[in-house]
Amino acid sequence: MTTPDENFAALGLQLPPAPAPKGVYKPCLIVGNFIYVSGHGPYMPDDSLMTGRVGSDVDMDFGKAAAQQTGLAILATLKAALGSLNRIKRVVKVLGMVNAVPEFGEHPKVINGCSELFLQIWGEENGVGVRSAVGMGSLPGNISVEIEAMFELAE
Repeated sequence: MTTPDENFAALGLQLPPAPAPKGVYKPCLIVGNFIYVSGHGPYMPDDSLMTGRVGSDVDMDFGKAAAQQTGLAILATLKAALGSLNRIKRVVKVLGMVNAVPEFGEHPKVINGCSELFLQIWGEENGVGVRSAVGMGSLPGNISVEIEAMFELAE
Protein backbone atom coordinates (compact mmCIF):
# COMPACT_ATOMS: atom_id res chain seq x y z
CA MET A 1 0.00 0.00 0.00
CA THR A 2 1.42 3.38 -1.02
CA THR A 3 1.38 6.52 1.12
CA PRO A 4 -0.18 9.85 0.14
CA ASP A 5 3.31 11.33 -0.30
CA GLU A 6 4.25 8.44 -2.63
CA ASN A 7 0.98 8.83 -4.55
CA PHE A 8 1.65 12.53 -5.04
CA ALA A 9 5.24 11.92 -6.17
CA ALA A 10 3.99 9.38 -8.75
CA LEU A 11 1.80 12.06 -10.37
CA GLY A 12 4.87 14.08 -11.37
CA LEU A 13 3.18 17.38 -10.49
CA GLN A 14 4.95 20.40 -9.02
CA LEU A 15 3.69 22.23 -5.94
CA PRO A 16 3.62 26.01 -6.03
CA PRO A 17 5.03 27.87 -3.03
CA ALA A 18 2.59 27.81 -0.10
CA PRO A 19 0.68 31.07 -0.61
CA ALA A 20 1.01 33.78 2.03
CA PRO A 21 -2.22 35.31 3.37
CA LYS A 22 -3.54 38.24 1.34
CA GLY A 23 -5.66 39.53 4.24
CA VAL A 24 -6.35 39.01 7.92
CA TYR A 25 -6.64 35.22 8.16
CA LYS A 26 -4.57 32.07 8.66
CA PRO A 27 -3.83 29.80 5.65
CA CYS A 28 -4.87 26.83 7.78
CA LEU A 29 -5.90 26.07 11.33
CA ILE A 30 -5.78 22.83 13.31
CA VAL A 31 -8.74 22.27 15.63
CA GLY A 32 -8.78 18.91 17.38
CA ASN A 33 -8.01 16.30 14.76
CA PHE A 34 -9.09 18.45 11.81
CA ILE A 35 -7.20 20.94 9.68
CA TYR A 36 -9.21 23.66 8.00
CA VAL A 37 -7.66 25.29 4.92
CA SER A 38 -8.71 28.82 3.94
CA GLY A 39 -9.78 29.64 0.42
CA HIS A 40 -6.90 29.21 -2.02
CA GLY A 41 -6.52 30.31 -5.60
CA PRO A 42 -4.79 28.70 -8.59
CA TYR A 43 -1.18 29.62 -7.76
CA MET A 44 1.41 28.50 -10.28
CA PRO A 45 4.97 27.40 -9.36
CA ASP A 46 6.20 30.91 -10.33
CA ASP A 47 3.65 32.40 -7.85
CA SER A 48 1.47 33.82 -10.68
CA LEU A 49 -2.26 33.06 -10.73
CA MET A 50 -4.58 31.54 -13.31
CA THR A 51 -7.17 34.21 -14.04
CA GLY A 52 -10.25 34.69 -16.18
CA ARG A 53 -13.98 34.21 -15.98
CA VAL A 54 -15.15 30.76 -17.05
CA GLY A 55 -17.58 31.02 -19.94
CA SER A 56 -16.22 34.29 -21.33
CA ASP A 57 -12.45 34.79 -20.79
CA VAL A 58 -11.57 31.09 -20.42
CA ASP A 59 -13.25 27.76 -21.15
CA MET A 60 -14.28 24.90 -18.87
CA ASP A 61 -11.03 22.97 -19.48
CA PHE A 62 -9.02 25.99 -18.31
CA GLY A 63 -11.30 26.20 -15.25
CA LYS A 64 -10.74 22.53 -14.47
CA ALA A 65 -6.96 23.01 -14.79
CA ALA A 66 -7.26 26.03 -12.47
CA ALA A 67 -9.12 23.86 -9.94
CA GLN A 68 -6.33 21.27 -10.07
CA GLN A 69 -3.76 24.04 -9.60
CA THR A 70 -5.78 25.34 -6.65
CA GLY A 71 -5.69 21.83 -5.17
CA LEU A 72 -1.90 21.89 -5.55
CA ALA A 73 -1.78 25.21 -3.67
CA ILE A 74 -3.83 23.60 -0.88
CA LEU A 75 -1.37 20.68 -0.80
CA ALA A 76 1.52 23.17 -0.55
CA THR A 77 -0.13 24.75 2.50
CA LEU A 78 -0.73 21.32 4.06
CA LYS A 79 2.90 20.30 3.51
CA ALA A 80 4.15 23.60 4.94
CA ALA A 81 1.97 23.18 8.04
CA LEU A 82 2.32 19.43 8.58
CA GLY A 83 5.55 18.44 6.82
CA SER A 84 3.90 15.54 4.99
CA LEU A 85 0.66 14.62 3.26
CA ASN A 86 0.87 11.35 5.20
CA ARG A 87 -0.41 13.28 8.24
CA ILE A 88 -3.80 13.62 6.50
CA LYS A 89 -6.20 10.73 7.09
CA ARG A 90 -8.99 11.87 4.80
CA VAL A 91 -10.64 14.67 2.86
CA VAL A 92 -13.74 15.76 4.77
CA LYS A 93 -15.13 18.70 2.78
CA VAL A 94 -14.33 20.77 -0.29
CA LEU A 95 -16.04 24.05 -1.19
CA GLY A 96 -15.26 25.09 -4.75
CA MET A 97 -16.12 28.51 -6.12
CA VAL A 98 -15.95 29.21 -9.85
CA ASN A 99 -15.66 32.71 -11.32
CA ALA A 100 -18.22 32.20 -14.08
CA VAL A 101 -20.74 33.97 -16.28
CA PRO A 102 -24.35 33.60 -15.11
CA GLU A 103 -25.16 31.22 -18.00
CA PHE A 104 -22.42 28.75 -17.04
CA GLY A 105 -23.81 25.66 -15.31
CA GLU A 106 -20.95 23.16 -15.16
CA HIS A 107 -19.39 24.21 -11.85
CA PRO A 108 -19.06 20.60 -10.56
CA LYS A 109 -17.08 19.60 -13.67
CA VAL A 110 -14.66 22.49 -13.04
CA ILE A 111 -14.14 21.62 -9.36
CA ASN A 112 -13.51 17.99 -10.35
CA GLY A 113 -10.00 19.22 -11.21
CA CYS A 114 -9.29 19.48 -7.48
CA SER A 115 -11.42 16.53 -6.38
CA GLU A 116 -9.74 14.16 -8.86
CA LEU A 117 -6.32 15.26 -7.56
CA PHE A 118 -7.29 14.49 -3.96
CA LEU A 119 -8.76 11.14 -5.10
CA GLN A 120 -5.41 10.20 -6.69
CA ILE A 121 -3.53 11.06 -3.51
CA TRP A 122 -5.76 9.59 -0.78
CA GLY A 123 -7.75 6.99 -2.74
CA GLU A 124 -11.44 6.26 -3.19
CA GLU A 125 -12.28 5.85 0.52
CA ASN A 126 -10.29 8.76 2.00
CA GLY A 127 -9.79 11.09 -0.97
CA VAL A 128 -13.45 11.88 -1.59
CA GLY A 129 -15.39 13.90 0.95
CA VAL A 130 -18.52 15.99 0.85
CA ARG A 131 -18.43 18.89 -1.60
CA SER A 132 -20.14 21.99 -2.89
CA ALA A 133 -19.37 23.59 -6.26
CA VAL A 134 -20.88 26.99 -6.87
CA GLY A 135 -20.61 29.91 -9.26
CA MET A 136 -19.55 33.39 -8.23
CA GLY A 137 -20.00 36.71 -10.00
CA SER A 138 -16.36 37.51 -9.27
CA LEU A 139 -13.39 36.29 -7.25
CA PRO A 140 -10.39 38.20 -5.85
CA GLY A 141 -7.93 39.29 -8.55
CA ASN A 142 -10.20 37.75 -11.21
CA ILE A 143 -8.90 34.25 -10.32
CA SER A 144 -10.82 31.51 -12.09
CA VAL A 145 -11.33 29.30 -9.03
CA GLU A 146 -11.15 29.52 -5.25
CA ILE A 147 -11.34 26.42 -3.06
CA GLU A 148 -11.38 25.86 0.69
CA ALA A 149 -11.19 22.45 2.32
CA MET A 150 -11.27 20.51 5.58
CA PHE A 151 -9.24 17.38 6.32
CA GLU A 152 -9.10 14.87 9.15
CA LEU A 153 -5.65 14.34 10.59
CA ALA A 154 -4.19 10.87 11.05
CA GLU A 155 -3.74 9.83 14.67
